[in-house]
Amino acid sequence: MKKDIHPKTFKAKIRCHCGYEAELLTTKGESLEVEICSNCHPFYTGKQRFVDTAGRIDRFRKKYAAFGKKEA
Repeated sequence: MKKDIHPKTFKAKIRCHCGYEAELLTTKGESLEVEICSNCHPFYTGKQRFVDTAGRIDRFRKKYAAFGKKEA
C-alpha cells in the first residue's frame, strides 16, 4: 500500500435527533449529528405513509391511465 494517500479515519459517535447513538469508523470527523436514522425512519419502523401533495399521485394515474390501454 502506498503511504499518505488514505484519508484519516475516526472512531466517531453518531447522534440522531431521536436520541439514538452509535459508534462507527468514518472519515467525516469525531462527532456527527444526523436528522434521521434506521430507528426513527418510517420505512424501517413500519409507520410509512404516502403524502399526496396537491393530488400529484392522482394526476399521474390519470395522465398515464390511457397509456396502458392503447397497447391492447
